[in-house]
Amino acid sequence: MEVRVGVIHSHKELSIEVDDAADDISAKVDAAMANDDSVLWLDDRNGERVGIAVDKIAYVELMGTDGKSQVGFGGG
Repeated sequence: MEVRVGVIHSHKELSIEVDDAADDISAKVDAAMANDDSVLWLDDRNGERVGIAVDKIAYVELMGTDGKSQVGFGGG
């Protein structure tokens, strides 16, 4: 699954390939935002950790293997 994260004040987005299910990723994002965490940590398919500053997240989009968006949402 591909996770796309839009970053505030940037024209680019982060694209991360993960093995996690959409529900797991959305739960991690929800928890990070609800708990006022400073960093959202995701593990990519290569086993590397990617940290994203929660207060800089404009949106998160989860793309299925067919290229269709499964979930999309953003912070305020």
